[in-house]
Amino acid sequence: MTQINTDNLPLWVQDRETVLKSSQNVKWRYGAAPDYTTSAENLAKESKYNHPEKSLESIVQNLVRTFDIEANLKTNPQDWLTVVQDKFRMSTNGGIDYQLQDLIDSGTYKLLIGNTQHYTASEETFDTSTNLFHTAFPEGFLWEVVEVYSPPPTIVVKWRHWGHFLGDYKDYASTGETIEIIGISIAKVSDDLKILSLEHYYDNTKFLDSLTSGGKAIAEKQQKSSGETQTSNSLQQKFMGFIKNFLRLKKNPKVSNSPVSRCPFVAFIQ
Repeated sequence: MTQINTDNLPLWVQDRETVLKSSQNVKWRYGAAPDYTTSAENLAKESKYNHPEKSLESIVQNLVRTFDIEANLKTNPQDWLTVVQDKFRMSTNGGIDYQLQDLIDSGTYKLLIGNTQHYTASEETFDTSTNLFHTAFPEGFLWEVVEVYSPPPTIVVKWRHWGHFLGDYKDYASTGETIEIIGISIAKVSDDLKILSLEHYYDNTKFLDSLTSGGKAIAEKQQKSSGETQTSNSLQQKFMGFIKNFLRLKKNPKVSNSPVSRCPFVAFIQ
């Protein structure tokens, strides 16, 4: 077991704002360092686990959050702090071992989800995949440590990933619901807490089923339009029926003595 010196923690296991402030001459994917102000505010409101500073849970959480910054936004492997570049490997649910350059080229979504019924990684690029999930979760898809089961050098961590499904996913309608994923990761780290390998385990089918549970957005709009047309036609038919009944009453006064037809709006009562 690696003893962690909490009085002299390496930069990559400190909070991400400290990491970003210390990141100089980095080649960022979109030209500038990211701003996590909104994400930090949402985490403060929605996190279920507030781990004490410098606890093992907090250290692991900081390491993974910094890794996430690098996986999505750093395009030069030499700029990465969180991994041992030439040894790093990552897999999901016992699948292919990916190297660092694979992660830079494809992004986390493609490698964490793979080819499934409702998401085909091989048909996506880094940008299309990122835009797909940013559209579905416009307020972000947050992540936090639930529990750490074992310390370095082999860290086993249970985590929670969640977001509010407020935008459409492909052609599937948003539901407005909070979608949550619970998973387990095994991280093997060096003595200075850099990642050698990552193994992720979670139910990607359940996640994608939640994203498609609202049904096709186009079909829903067509059904709504059809319903409005049918309602309009029904009202027109009832109105014409009322006019015909009313004119018939005027032409045939005897009918007006009938208790059934005393009300000229009888055509609307069903």
